[in-house]
Amino acid sequence: MASVLRVLVVDDSAVVRQGMLMLLAREPGLVVEVASDPLIARQKMMSHRPDVLLLDLEMPRMDGLTFLRELMREDEPVPVVVCSGLAGPGSEMAVRALEEGAVEIISKPSLGVGDFLRESRSRLLESLRGAARARSRLARRMPTAPEETRQLEKPASTLLSVTTDKVVALGASTGGTEALRQILMPMPPDCPGIVIVQHMPEQFTTAFAKRLNEQCRIEVREAAPGDRVQQGRALIAPGNRHLRVKRSGGYYRVEVLDGPRVSGHIPSVDVLFHSVARAAGANAVGVLLTGMGEDGADGLLAMRQAGAATIAQDEASCVVFGMPRAAIERGAVDEVLPISLIGESVRRKAWQHVRAGR
Repeated sequence: MASVLRVLVVDDSAVVRQGMLMLLAREPGLVVEVASDPLIARQKMMSHRPDVLLLDLEMPRMDGLTFLRELMREDEPVPVVVCSGLAGPGSEMAVRALEEGAVEIISKPSLGVGDFLRESRSRLLESLRGAARARSRLARRMPTAPEETRQLEKPASTLLSVTTDKVVALGASTGGTEALRQILMPMPPDCPGIVIVQHMPEQFTTAFAKRLNEQCRIEVREAAPGDRVQQGRALIAPGNRHLRVKRSGGYYRVEVLDGPRVSGHIPSVDVLFHSVARAAGANAVGVLLTGMGEDGADGLLAMRQAGAATIAQDEASCVVFGMPRAAIERGAVDEVLPISLIGESVRRKAWQHVRAGR
């Protein structure tokens, strides 16, 4: 990435544009331009190509999702961070934008732009810098089965009442929504219980889980306190809450907790992985996927030391290789695989007999 980071803010709100200018222009090495809609943004991009776009979705003349699709058709698309409203259609559209090729989501304030910018400054800067480092990618949409077929293939209620003594723990950040989708969509209805941390703002995880549930043969939902980890079910940590797994008699259940940031994040992959190491030991599989930073590396090492099988996504298929690299450097990883092979490896490892301690 160049020493100067060029950011183009595309938002129809003059208040947001001015606020972003005030915040970002103070940062060393950042050059910031603004545009009130995609058509103006396109003109500015012809003169000075930005390193990253901060894109609103609801705008006049051309909506942000249409503009994003146009950008992703280019040979080397500019990385895009989406700035979207928290509730209702805004969060659902933002999740769709991730499928279309956006790298990250930032929650857009409904009130108090100044307070939002102060409180979210570090998150915003991290997302923009991470997106600028991200590997260019076109939207890679896996085909989905017709709605009728997906509904028929959903696990029956009798199957969902059966628990499993295996736990699959997945952690992801930048670029992780597409990686998770590629892993979860082929999962069979009798797959072991899955727990997931994806770095994502509060309330967007609800829409993300709902979208995956529509596309997958397994049940996918945002985790709630006391939920069982069981066959045919994937539980996603809510935004701004930590997720932990604990043993409850012969079963596993989840805790959803408030708390400080761990490894720079809430929810934290490290929190999840350490809890799985304690609760499940060798009856677990841990997977660390694309993302910036080091969250999950220490937790994955704890899982490996407890006898769990551990996998990291390879550099070539990552949007950002930071988290898997950190785990590999710590000696936390049994196997490094492209995203296309991780799902099958997880299924195979999860059904192996419990391995002897190392």
